[in-house]
Amino acid sequence: MRRTTASGVLVAVLLTGCTTDLDGPYAHPSPAPSADPRSDADPAEPSEPGELDLAVSEPVEDALYPQVGDPGVDALHYDLTLDWDPGASVLTGTEVLTFRATTTAERFQLDLGEPLEVADVSVDGEPVEVEHRGKDLVVLSPVEEDGRYELSLSYAGTPEPASAPTTRSDFSTTGWTITADGETWTMQEPFGAYTWYAVNDQPSDKALYDFTLTVPAPWTGVANGELLSRTESEGVAETRWHLAEPAASYLVTVATGDFTMTEDESASGVPITYWTPTDEPEYVERLRKTPAGLAWLEERLGPYPFDTLGVVVVDSESGMETQTMITLGDTEYATSPEVLVHELAHHWYGNQVTPRDWRDVWMNEGMAMYFQGAWEADAQGIPVSEVMDDWADAEQEDRTESGPPGDYDPGSFGESNIYFGPALMWQELREQLGEDAFWSMVRAWPAVRDNANSDRDDYLAWIEEQTGEELTAFFDAWLLGATTPPRD
Repeated sequence: MRRTTASGVLVAVLLTGCTTDLDGPYAHPSPAPSADPRSDADPAEPSEPGELDLAVSEPVEDALYPQVGDPGVDALHYDLTLDWDPGASVLTGTEVLTFRATTTAERFQLDLGEPLEVADVSVDGEPVEVEHRGKDLVVLSPVEEDGRYELSLSYAGTPEPASAPTTRSDFSTTGWTITADGETWTMQEPFGAYTWYAVNDQPSDKALYDFTLTVPAPWTGVANGELLSRTESEGVAETRWHLAEPAASYLVTVATGDFTMTEDESASGVPITYWTPTDEPEYVERLRKTPAGLAWLEERLGPYPFDTLGVVVVDSESGMETQTMITLGDTEYATSPEVLVHELAHHWYGNQVTPRDWRDVWMNEGMAMYFQGAWEADAQGIPVSEVMDDWADAEQEDRTESGPPGDYDPGSFGESNIYFGPALMWQELREQLGEDAFWSMVRAWPAVRDNANSDRDDYLAWIEEQTGEELTAFFDAWLLGATTPPRD
């Protein structure tokens, strides 16, 4: 997610001079739905057990938000069929979840918003009973450790967003959000996916996804991954999406509304789509900075780690690095080049390798923020140290208000302390290690934990091994200290 200042006011740091032009092919509007060449595509849903092994995780109880998620469930694949009726504000869903039980138990639990009424629940084809209290969906079916099961259920209702544990001004709720005209979008960090489907809603459990979305035409349903098909019949528009690499639930997105699709491509050949409000075509030109930002990151991090890339613009003030389909608010800052670079950087730091626990969100935001600062410096032709000097002015205030980046107040999620302090830390480490060692480390880490989760202990031990440096005191001071460490 992008950052705001500690007071929540949106700030674009060092915008002047960020005028990098696009190279590459000119993007053309998509054909009418009836002419979409992908309309006859078959879904690429995983079916063989071996294909699901990519999504095997070792879920843990989150240290900051233990009320969400259950480490007894390892979700492997969600198949979601969702119909949104904007007139009635009713979401009707059919879900098939393939999961691995991590322990032997008489029951298992998922998260699902209370307004959604559940029916027709079965496990491996056999009907089962459930208890649905608050957001806790308890399935009364025994499971054995390492056994794999298929849970099927249907549900319907008007989703209600979840209260976010933050004081930021650009968002106060997470999950399924309904606009005044019935369009919808989702951003759900650190949790909130449970407001619209039954999910193990914690970062340590990554899973594969398939979506079938239906909305009234000419609206479109947008989700993560590859667009497999897009059809329209009798006033209903259907899209089918496939996410081929596992994602944590906070990185999943669904948006419905009157979107126009524009196609583009990066210099390295990554297919890109922009989904912008049909009545606001100016956002297409703003998003055309995406290939340039991606090329800049690929020079430093290596090839983009996924097969497709998209951006959807929604009626929000925030933005989110939702995997392969970035979700951006319809504001000048949220669609700016530096925010695009920030959210793109998360595809290596946060999406390819994901924190096991929310205490380590600094692993995502600190590096994405550092890349944003480095990009801004390059765009202006100034040393990155100048950007860091400007950012350092408020770091102690951020740390005092919200806690150290690695030990923050759980009620102050996503505040400036997890962005700026770790970004300054990376600059200090860069100066200490030198250019070659630093960038070699930064480039190597996401690939080392490809499609996996990690935590602070694992990550910092790996950095010490990679660099040959003893850095315990350095990291403790920056991540856990009450005061900003001195800078060179």
